[in-house]
Amino acid sequence: MPAMTEPKLIAGNANQPLAAAIARRMSMHRGMNVSLVDARVERFNDQEIFVEVFENVRGEDMYIIQPTSNPANDNLMELLIMTDALRRSSADRITAVIPYFGYARQDRRAKARTPISAKLVANLLQKAGVDRVLTLDLHAAQIQGFFDVPVDNLYAAPVFALDAQHHFKGRMNDLMVVSPDVGGVARARELAQRIGAPLSIVDKRREKAGEVAEMTVIGDVEGKVCIIVDDMCDTAGTLVKAAQLLVDNGATEVHAYISHGVLSGPAVERISNSVMKSLVITDSIQPSEAVKQAPNIRIVPTAPMFAQAILNIWNGTSVSSLFETDTLGPIYEGLYSNG
Repeated sequence: MPAMTEPKLIAGNANQPLAAAIARRMSMHRGMNVSLVDARVERFNDQEIFVEVFENVRGEDMYIIQPTSNPANDNLMELLIMTDALRRSSADRITAVIPYFGYARQDRRAKARTPISAKLVANLLQKAGVDRVLTLDLHAAQIQGFFDVPVDNLYAAPVFALDAQHHFKGRMNDLMVVSPDVGGVARARELAQRIGAPLSIVDKRREKAGEVAEMTVIGDVEGKVCIIVDDMCDTAGTLVKAAQLLVDNGATEVHAYISHGVLSGPAVERISNSVMKSLVITDSIQPSEAVKQAPNIRIVPTAPMFAQAILNIWNGTSVSSLFETDTLGPIYEGLYSNG
């Protein structure tokens, strides 16, 4: 049953350009102006976060757009406090739109006496009053089960497939999709199946966290255009080493498709100086100036997908339809019109 009220968007400070882009896309789809709710999200001198909403939200279907990226704790607190402000203002339903879900890497106890922080974050969001979560490429799919409210996890693979078909037109038979580790095989296979490419794996062994001791390629990449697929890139150390290893094993070119460009520390410099011809990321995390200026980093927009997902949730229609390249094709028509 379609909703009677219009969907209303509100944004924190984590990625305002993405929030504005989602509002613009929704305006195009609706044929009427969809703007961000007027609010202020500020900090007191001691860095306490304060939120004030200047519009009536009673009975409204609210969507808070706020990735919990760096600084993760500040952005998470903004999200929680905005949720509380809306809940206390009698909003009917609150959906947390979290393009990048921080703390997702802490999804299990790898060692004794360690937390499962992703579950803690889920508890915090629910306790604050979130009724639904919309996110993109969770690091671990089981995080959806940490919530007792609906979680819609979108996938970047259909958009990456459109991008690959556009940028590698005429060379599709040369492509080889590569998973940078054994744990990411399912994600890499998803893109490989969409573009009809074979799959290879980089097997890595770690001496300790953050340091890779040994890497080997499983599969023949000789003469192939390799595409590394992963959900996030942090310091880019492993990604750059994997790219070099593929070239050493005979790959003619190496590209990478990464859902979330965390790109902290020396990441941008490493990528710029690497053998990678291109790194494609989404704008789930607001890119820094260094990322925008990097010659071999390209950003694909997620606003068309998130705008459609929000409208589908609001309308009570299928979100899983956005998992298909055929469905996303018309949404991204202007970007990949000859793809």
